[in-house]
Amino acid sequence: MPDLPVPLCRSEDLAELGLAVCFDVAEFGRKTPAFAVRYQGAVHAFLNRCAHVPAEMDWQAGQFWDADKRFLVCSIHGALYQPTTGLCVSGPCRGGRLQPIRITEQDGQVCWYPDERIQPLSNPIHP
Repeated sequence: MPDLPVPLCRSEDLAELGLAVCFDVAEFGRKTPAFAVRYQGAVHAFLNRCAHVPAEMDWQAGQFWDADKRFLVCSIHGALYQPTTGLCVSGPCRGGRLQPIRITEQDGQVCWYPDERIQPLSNPIHP
């Protein structure tokens, strides 16, 4: 039986190239930060963890865009990631990827989908 979608936010809460909507998930039972952004009209979501060193990437809460708003940037290492795929195109983890989270948008609502690795935060093993 597939996991049911988890409501995240209203579509209007994600402006094109604007602030991310940040949220927490349970990755293998551990509380892990995640984020969603809107790029070229579509919503994309990833764990908030650089592929180089497991550190949160936003330089201020919800701020993930580089100065040109073309890439997601790690504030610690300067790594640049494609916002559609999470592929690192520049920096110490070039060729690495952000961990994607399946996300959909329908009827003005953005939802994400749990999988074997990423689940809703209810009852994490290690908060």
